[in-house]
Amino acid sequence: MGLNKVWIRTLSDGLLRADQVIGLTAHATPSIPGKSPRWLFDATVAVPAGSGNTSGWDVGILHRTLIQTPVEPVEAPDELARLLARLDEPGTAGIIEPMADRIADGAGRIRFRFSSFGDSTAAEQEHEAASRR
Repeated sequence: MGLNKVWIRTLSDGLLRADQVIGLTAHATPSIPGKSPRWLFDATVAVPAGSGNTSGWDVGILHRTLIQTPVEPVEAPDELARLLARLDEPGTAGIIEPMADRIADGAGRIRFRFSSFGDSTAAEQEHEAASRR
């Protein structure tokens, strides 16, 4: 399977291998008194996660938060999916880093920077520029 040498930086869990990602979603956190909700951009991975209590054991899907923003990251799932498709080539290796950009009106968007494990600065710039489209 491709993308086994491409990694995605998560918000707090380190690196996630891109070939393990089976879904990309965005959702808002609940509103808490004194704290506004945040939007989380998550990757769903192809392994189950379990947790239990006195009622029994529950197995569900595992999510890893890639980044959080104050506004809905509407285009982020599509943009990351397009970048992963472009990177799905033999020999591609490196790290994708989600980054939040502020736009003048206070809104934001997520862009993705790919840093190759090689010394290919041109490739990094090309993938970063392509992810802005």
